[in-house]
Amino acid sequence: MSDSTQFTFKRRDVLISGAAAAGSLFVPGYVSAADAPETPKARLGFIALSDCAPLVIAKEKGYFDKYGMKEVEVLKQASWGVTRDNLELGADGGGIDGAHLLTPMAYLISNGNITKGNKKIPLFILARLNVNGQAISVANKYKPLKLTLDAAPMKQEALKARSKGDPITVAQTFPGGTHWAWLRYWLAAGGVDPETDVKVITVPPPQMVANMKTGVTDAFCVGEPWNQQLINQQIGYSALTTGQIWNRHPEKSFVLRADYVEKYPKASKALLMAIQEAQIWADKAENKDELAQIVSKRQWIGAPVSDIVARYKGIFDYGDGRPVERNSPHAMQFWQGFASYPYRSHDLWFLTEDIRWGMLPVATDTKKLVAAVNREDLWREAAKGLGQPVPKSPSRGVEKFFDGISFDPNHPEAYLKSVKLKKLA
Repeated sequence: MSDSTQFTFKRRDVLISGAAAAGSLFVPGYVSAADAPETPKARLGFIALSDCAPLVIAKEKGYFDKYGMKEVEVLKQASWGVTRDNLELGADGGGIDGAHLLTPMAYLISNGNITKGNKKIPLFILARLNVNGQAISVANKYKPLKLTLDAAPMKQEALKARSKGDPITVAQTFPGGTHWAWLRYWLAAGGVDPETDVKVITVPPPQMVANMKTGVTDAFCVGEPWNQQLINQQIGYSALTTGQIWNRHPEKSFVLRADYVEKYPKASKALLMAIQEAQIWADKAENKDELAQIVSKRQWIGAPVSDIVARYKGIFDYGDGRPVERNSPHAMQFWQGFASYPYRSHDLWFLTEDIRWGMLPVATDTKKLVAAVNREDLWREAAKGLGQPVPKSPSRGVEKFFDGISFDPNHPEAYLKSVKLKKLA
């Protein structure tokens, strides 16, 4: 990493309201002339998923404008593959400067694992956009198996289908990404080998429901609102929400190309502060109905509010007769409990999981890669500028999964030894 990337954002001048002066929390205000962004422009990509909300709200509620970023474009991408391609191009090449992105993709792109000609395209993770909020859903014909957290009942069905030459087909959204990881973790924990027992395919999130409706897929892992839409259309049900696998697990990230951050450090901070404010707004219970209304618009998610709002509120109807769960601890969160902070320990787990399934070689220097891509230092500076607390450590410590497996970021090799099913490169 060049010295130019090791800058520290200056704290932004803020306007103090009368209430703040009287002792209330201060209200962040417009940028000072000295701290104005070098450019008002940025082109940011997003996928039609409920966790794109921070980018959408920053645009719709004027947070980008507030921090001087008055020409931000928030552009819908057709798939994660297209997002990758546009990040490779960069805005100067007709692509994008940054994106709502599957966290591991930032590393696979930066490391040149999934780019054209394996060219390394350095990206920075500036924030986590959300924790929780994904699910694994299956077709109605599998209701007799009563699939929930335990995928074991699928084992015999999978072997039977494979022997007939018509394997159970499960979909994820991008190889090496988050949904890919949750799906594989769930299957493997139940003794179903994702490498041999089932057929795994890639489907863009907005196409998940249509593919199950036509019988192309039997199960999928994706973010909302597509799991709820599947249930509302009576095509399938949710076996589980991914927060049950690992509560408050990391999901999407806000990333920028490193060259954009190096060229426009003040604009990068402005973008980050706008998104952080949007996350704070989106996490408030009183804003959930309006949030769902906004993101449901055609230019954003393009789905009915009824497919979106319940799971924002932590209301889970799994669609298989189980009691409706309310106030779920596994609801999507954008800000609370440092949901927005990009813990380096979480990025290390994703890289370890990519090693587990052969996406990265065992010899990968994961800690060096995390240090190059994860810019939690920039998150801290922006959060302080908003008067928000920051975590004490870039590690959240030992993480525990539903099947009793633990991940200690100080000893990732012990995690790899503890999991039974794996495919090391």
